[in-house]
Amino acid sequence: MLSLPATAALAVAGVAVDRWIGEPRRAHPLVAFGALANRIEKRLNTGRRGRPLGLAAWLAAVAPPVALAALLCAVLPWPLAWALHVALLWFALGARSLDEHIAPIARALAERDLVAARALTARIVSRDTANADATALSRAACESALENGNDAIFGALFWFALAGGPGALAFRLANTLDAMWGYRTPRFLRFGWAAARIDDVLNWLPARLTATSYALLGDTRVALRCWREQAPRWESPNAGPVMAAGAGSLNVLLGGAAVYHGAVEERPALGAGAPPRAQDVTAALRLVERTTILWLAVLLALAFLSVATHV
Repeated sequence: MLSLPATAALAVAGVAVDRWIGEPRRAHPLVAFGALANRIEKRLNTGRRGRPLGLAAWLAAVAPPVALAALLCAVLPWPLAWALHVALLWFALGARSLDEHIAPIARALAERDLVAARALTARIVSRDTANADATALSRAACESALENGNDAIFGALFWFALAGGPGALAFRLANTLDAMWGYRTPRFLRFGWAAARIDDVLNWLPARLTATSYALLGDTRVALRCWREQAPRWESPNAGPVMAAGAGSLNVLLGGAAVYHGAVEERPALGAGAPPRAQDVTAALRLVERTTILWLAVLLALAFLSVATHV
């Protein structure tokens, strides 16, 4: 078990490595994990005993790598163990990747290059962008920045603070399986139930801490009101608070109509104020960055207090 000062120092190191290197360009471990998950799903998703087999599949995919990571962290000499903790957090984080995917959308929108903005946005969202206007693209980019701030950064940091590198790894793998299996389609409705619910549980507290952080770092009063009034209308129990608080903090209006598979879907409104523009996409990324700094500062402050109380 890592001490609090060690946890804080290694968290800062993991975030720094992610900012410096970003996600691996080649041979990303998630590619191998995704291939393994696909093989497990094809073998076990037979249409019978969907939920129990879905849970068994989740355990078969997640438990071995997390158990191995925990064992190595426990038995390796401390320099190697600490390096492994940092590497696991780096693997779980996606802060630089988030910026690399969304900042170009803001630049394309600022330059009024809708063709480029549509192509860039289509890479990060599942909605149709072929005929999207600048407002719809700005809305999609802002929503992605705010929601993925929690999924790609703060959830991993939360579980790293509680359980070190293995905790961050477990969160990232669970989040990945939710993205692969957590759909309400005939194929995954029962089989993917466990992946979706486990991700909801692991994300429940991080999402609310993220929403609180977003609120504190912007228009707090509006953010808290939007969280309280709008989040319950959102289908996802965790994305709702995060995006409602983030949109309120930024004073932009998100949610609303979006096109999925050729059909218009009316989603509940999130936030307050004017529809987003290119500068609001940049503001959403900056809010995520400030929240990252806040979380690391809190960890370091707690570490300092723990040392001071034992002197």
